[in-house]
Amino acid sequence: MAAAAVFRLSAPPRHAARLARFLGGASAASSDAAVASGEFVPWHNGGGVLHRAASVDPTAVVEAGAVVHSGAVLGKDVVVGSGAVVGPSVSIGQSTRIWYNVVLSNCSVGEFCTLHNGACIGQDGFGFFVGDDGQVKKKLQMLHVKIGNHVEIGANTCIDRGSWRDTVIGDETKIDNLVQIGHNVVIGKCCMICGQAGIAGSATLGDYVTLGGRVAIRDHVSIASKVRLAANSSVTKDIQKPGDYGGFPAVPINEWRRQTANLRIFSKKDGGRR
Repeated sequence: MAAAAVFRLSAPPRHAARLARFLGGASAASSDAAVASGEFVPWHNGGGVLHRAASVDPTAVVEAGAVVHSGAVLGKDVVVGSGAVVGPSVSIGQSTRIWYNVVLSNCSVGEFCTLHNGACIGQDGFGFFVGDDGQVKKKLQMLHVKIGNHVEIGANTCIDRGSWRDTVIGDETKIDNLVQIGHNVVIGKCCMICGQAGIAGSATLGDYVTLGGRVAIRDHVSIASKVRLAANSSVTKDIQKPGDYGGFPAVPINEWRRQTANLRIFSKKDGGRR
């Protein structure tokens, strides 16, 4: 980051109206005005556009159609793919690859990470409550997502920002496509999370946790390190000991297998009586 430089040009980019459509958080008219006034300028390495207040290392690539907003920091050898949006004050570490149509806001991303197409990081979580007047109100969400080093995040995965604590993804954790991680979730290092898993708000996962496909974890649950959950399992209470678990609700794997075998036997006996 020490070598980062703020890139400045006085002339507005070509095709300003078309580029303005990529600038999130503003109407088309105000985006046109921002580009025309020179707030966003073209980046020499890739054809994307940057806000003048962004800090971008000269080696970083911002591809055509990508937008980097005010206060964002891009480290050495970062690549931001076409259609991606790096929001205000987002930081991205060295050699991280942001693929096409990724949207980053309210977050920091470590070094040597990969974020695949369509991932959304740092948006508000699903936090609502019913007020005294009977109306549904939204909980205040002002914190961030912190992603460690060497993390990989699959396509169309969503990670919500925190409300009472930051959402955290530990070093070396690998996350598959179509995973939902709610606000305030803390995930340790070297975890493996398979496709379509859902982790509700304020859950805590230790290190070396593996979630099979479509695992569901309820809110405020804690899972110890070195726990493995079979596909389609549902965690409804804390898991305090390492080991393999499965079922709904999740129990130690041998217990779940006995439950499944007994259910099959009983169902055959019941069918025979009929």
